[in-house]
Amino acid sequence: MLLVNTDYISGKELETLGLVKGSTIQSKNIGRDITQSLKTLVGGELKAYNQMMNDARAIATKRMVEEAESLGADAVVNIRYASSAVMQGAAEVIVYGTAVKYI
Repeated sequence: MLLVNTDYISGKELETLGLVKGSTIQSKNIGRDITQSLKTLVGGELKAYNQMMNDARAIATKRMVEEAESLGADAVVNIRYASSAVMQGAAEVIVYGTAVKYI
């Protein structure tokens, strides 16, 4: 499955199958939250949160790909990611794009 953030694939004619998406909501781990809160006092990268968001993007992308595969897609074009807080201590990551089939 080819995933691109452009609306075309060079050298390929595409048939649009439709919008596909994947999402997940991740919450903070209480132990991670305490250590990361202390880190904000001295500054620097919050590596545990960075890893949490990377994991969330990977889960959301996997779900989007599974939806595209169920449509018989060869690729997903015009991929976009977004995130938002859904409640204190929890963030949603969503990824969406257009499933396409090579002609």
